[in-house]
Amino acid sequence: MSALLHLTIATPARVLFDSADVVALRAEDATGSFGILPGHAAFLTVLAPSVLRWHAANGVEQFCAVKEGVLRVSGGDEISIACREGVMGSSGMSLQELEAQVDAARAAQLDAVRRARVDETRLHAQAVRQLLRYLRPSAGPVDGAGP
Repeated sequence: MSALLHLTIATPARVLFDSADVVALRAEDATGSFGILPGHAAFLTVLAPSVLRWHAANGVEQFCAVKEGVLRVSGGDEISIACREGVMGSSGMSLQELEAQVDAARAAQLDAVRRARVDETRLHAQAVRQLLRYLRPSAGPVDGAGP
């Protein structure tokens, strides 16, 4: 076992972080906050939506906001985190800046969901109009809609 941890954080789309220069990690599950140091016992837990914090060997603290996930410790120094979504804090970024970045990403995602619902409703209405035209071809246009 080494005196450092190898941390990997990944989403289904990409690897957010991968480094073997981590001194300590702080995470949160349903039971609360916990820490992991080199030599930790094998461990598996489901992460709550939270901010992961770790210190690199050079002393720099880094952050990653995750929307749930699974954390696994193996071999005493391998930490793998798989999450649905994650937002990495850039170097020198404060927690407040990361929070603002997460809020902006969440707002953009909600906006995309709303637009998709509007498009879905529009397509559904068009499909209903087409069905009515098919079922009653002699009735002419439905609701003023043209061909």
